[in-house]
Amino acid sequence: PMAKLLDECGAPLLLVGDSLGMVVLGYPNTTLVSMAEMEHHTRAAARAKPNALLGADLPFHAYDTPDAAVSNARRLVAAGAEYVKAEGGREIRPQVRAIAAAGIPFIGHLGMLPQHILEEGGKYRIKGRDDAGHAKLLDDAAVLAEAGAFGVVLELVTPPVAQEITRSFPFATIGIGSGPDCDGQILVTPDLIGTFPWFT
Repeated sequence: PMAKLLDECGAPLLLVGDSLGMVVLGYPNTTLVSMAEMEHHTRAAARAKPNALLGADLPFHAYDTPDAAVSNARRLVAAGAEYVKAEGGREIRPQVRAIAAAGIPFIGHLGMLPQHILEEGGKYRIKGRDDAGHAKLLDDAAVLAEAGAFGVVLELVTPPVAQEITRSFPFATIGIGSGPDCDGQILVTPDLIGTFPWFT
């Protein structure tokens, strides 16, 4: 039903995100979400037959190797996804290339990477504030562009850097907390409408 409602509102792109782990399944973060859970929710959203482009997240550890990335991307496509998304840049270049070579459209995710929240000490931090962070974001964006990503989510990227990436690369940028200059914006729907009990 949520996919159908969002489609009727005219959203051009829908993502079955692994944030469903927190806002639907009650997990403390996204790292506990399984492939089976992503398939289940993707099938449900696909039953709405949206006009919007419908995609799904590859969950934590589902793309540790190129072979795993392709196998699990195919599972999500079989469940109804028209594209898949994964977090990271240079470190997942072989996986992105393998997904693209398999003919599966790919969206990247740079900046704050929720699947790495435990490595970040449990804190969500804005990315790109210093020279090293800025350079890494630009390098990762270039790698994703070269590997075949058609879009990149920029999460908690400082707005000037998000604007630079948007102007510098051919893929569409989709901001989440990264300022007004991305090509589009994405929101976690339960946050947007206030149905997540701990909404702020």
